[in-house]
Amino acid sequence: MPKTSARLRAVKKDAVLEGAVDVARAGAEAVAHPRPVGEHVGFEMVSERLATHYFASTDAGYVGWCWAVTVARVPRGRVATVCEVDMTPREGALLAPEWVPWEDRLRPSDISRDDVLPYKADDERLVQSFEDTSADPDLPVVRELGLGRVRVLSPEGHSQAAKRWYESERGPKSGRRPRNTCSTCGFLVKMGGDMRTMFGVCANEWATDDGAVVSLDHTCGSHSETDVPKNGTAWPVRPSRVNEGALDAEPMPRASNEANKDEATVDETKTDEADAPTGEERED
Repeated sequence: MPKTSARLRAVKKDAVLEGAVDVARAGAEAVAHPRPVGEHVGFEMVSERLATHYFASTDAGYVGWCWAVTVARVPRGRVATVCEVDMTPREGALLAPEWVPWEDRLRPSDISRDDVLPYKADDERLVQSFEDTSADPDLPVVRELGLGRVRVLSPEGHSQAAKRWYESERGPKSGRRPRNTCSTCGFLVKMGGDMRTMFGVCANEWATDDGAVVSLDHTCGSHSETDVPKNGTAWPVRPSRVNEGALDAEPMPRASNEANKDEATVDETKTDEADAPTGEERED
């Protein structure tokens, strides 16, 4: 028998379910309480005797979302009942950004020395290497070509590393080329291979780039031949000296009026006591 494709039959609208707007709103309000439910924005038949009413969300955190209330009825029934209440995004809804797998969103700056990365067999930055067993297979001799390692950098890996290093903050600065670059610094340790024509490693403990790869035309203030001008200080320290000839004598401040009054009162009291007659003088 010839194969026939299944034909999808359109679901007929159900007048009972379509008219159950108040029933659906009551179900949405019960879940959304105390937040209000917005206006009715749509109706959709899901299957026979099963439909969904949509109500706008008034929550500021759910812009463009709707309350989806699914209603149903039994065969030959005239009453709709609520099956479930949920929120669903509509066109233009505020959604979370698309999920990005961990291995795709991970960046080199997120890795520490204790983190272990998964093995990547098809890494475009690496190519197959060779193993030199020499006379003793237990003592491989590591050569300049990477012998003794399973894989070494490919030309693509070299190009990516050079581009990344050169465009970083340890590359050349924009503008006019400085006088003292890393190529003339005594703290620069040259790299091996073809990278030595562009990069080196900084070995100055006082430099910000100590232990890091720097381009030969990079520069910093810790260059071995860089110096600062020996300008005199704007605040010279002089020995303290006292010029007595320039001193002015200042009189002591006089006593206040209240103090003068108190002194006058004491003097008057003493005078009255001295002028008062004694007992013998009174008898006479």
